Amino acid sequence: MDSGVIEGGLNVTLTIRLLMHGKEVGSIIGKKGESVKKMREESGARINISEGNCPERIITLAGPTTAIFKAFSMIIEKLEEDISSSMTNSTATSKPPVTLRIVVPASQCGSLIGKGGCKIKEIRESTGAQVASAQICVVMLESPPKGVTIPYRPTPSGSPVIFAGGQAYAVQGQHAIPQPDLTKLHQLAMQQSPFPIAPSNQGFTGIDASAQTSSHEMTIPNDLIGCIIGRQGAKINEIRQMSGAQIKIANPVDGSTDRQVTITGSPASISLAEYLINARLSSEATGLSAN
Repeated sequence: MDSGVIEGGLNVTLTIRLLMHGKEVGSIIGKKGESVKKMREESGARINISEGNCPERIITLAGPTTAIFKAFSMIIEKLEEDISSSMTNSTATSKPPVTLRIVVPASQCGSLIGKGGCKIKEIRESTGAQVASAQICVVMLESPPKGVTIPYRPTPSGSPVIFAGGQAYAVQGQHAIPQPDLTKLHQLAMQQSPFPIAPSNQGFTGIDASAQTSSHEMTIPNDLIGCIIGRQGAKINEIRQMSGAQIKIANPVDGSTDRQVTITGSPASISLAEYLINARLSSEATGLSAN
């Protein structure tokens, strides 16, 4: 990392979240937690790893940028070691690259991508990497997130969600796995809505939109608005139906890289619509970082 960036005042506290597969997480933790303990001590960064039996886990790095960069380099070194070890008995002739997936607040994705993809292209060309962790940190510091960020939490992929007895479950084959985060969201919606919540066959519950209405605005980068609308408006209609909220997307404004989204409905409807939109954005951002 260029020392001039640090001298320029960017050595401040930052939080970065990485999405990793369970096997990678196990390697980062190490035997009896020795590996992650060493990373914490040597980098000075706070390193937390999400709980759960999901295929993917979230590793959260927090601290001054210098500590974040040190933790990044130690994680990369560990993953490189794993790749080298796996190639010992392999017939592969070329060493695969190290891949890190960074989960970025949707409101900051536009700044990272840049107009017409110019910023992400610049980062790729200047670093020789698809994207570079240090450069991403700099952009995130220069462009703080807007509004409320709902953190992405991995759940079993592609699993239908049902509610029964006030609890949320992800259906996998013949098994129903409890989903405490979705249960909390469901309970919050029930507490906030003064009207009964009727079950629906959509997986989520249908929220009575006749409760006292209010409005909430979100700002979404132009580059990501398509994933919210979906093909022929399929996704936005699905979010409207599931949440019970009215959702209006403003027309593009000349010179602006963002679009204004207005959500109207009961507090519970707005909360659920915002959750669904952010979940969609998180999924799209993860896909972008993987490409």
